[in-house]
Amino acid sequence: MDKTLILGVGNVLLTDEGVGIHAIYALEKESWPEHVSLLDGGTGGIHLTGDLQEYDTIIMIDATLDDDPPGTIRLLRPRRALDFPPLMSAHEIGLQDMITVMVLTDKLPDIHLITVSVKNINSVRIGLSPEIQESIPKVVKLVKKLIADLSVPKQIEAI
Repeated sequence: MDKTLILGVGNVLLTDEGVGIHAIYALEKESWPEHVSLLDGGTGGIHLTGDLQEYDTIIMIDATLDDDPPGTIRLLRPRRALDFPPLMSAHEIGLQDMITVMVLTDKLPDIHLITVSVKNINSVRIGLSPEIQESIPKVVKLVKKLIADLSVPKQIEAI
């Protein structure tokens, strides 16, 4: 079975910007197969690269600044640094650098990026706004579905 990491990134001191970390807190209350690990990645960055390359699949959860209503959840499949949406805040550069290093070293795990649209990442306050807090159970449900889908053996078609 492929080793899978569920990675939450963000800064819990900047209210909704910490949604990835709050999602990890909620996910820690669930049961996971032996091949699945969870990690509070904090503000991400290049220092995580070596650890992340030990996994075949990474499900990353983070905030995004976009035009969608707060709490909107999207699932993306980035293959390179430029595939990431216009994120996130202070840790955006670190994540893009990390992905670039993994691409250059030809050790890029299969990444599933779950983004939660936020509007406020500049308030220094611990805790999520109500609309972002309401997205957490939906993120948990999506991660559980992804893990279930990824755990199904892939069928090889006979020629």
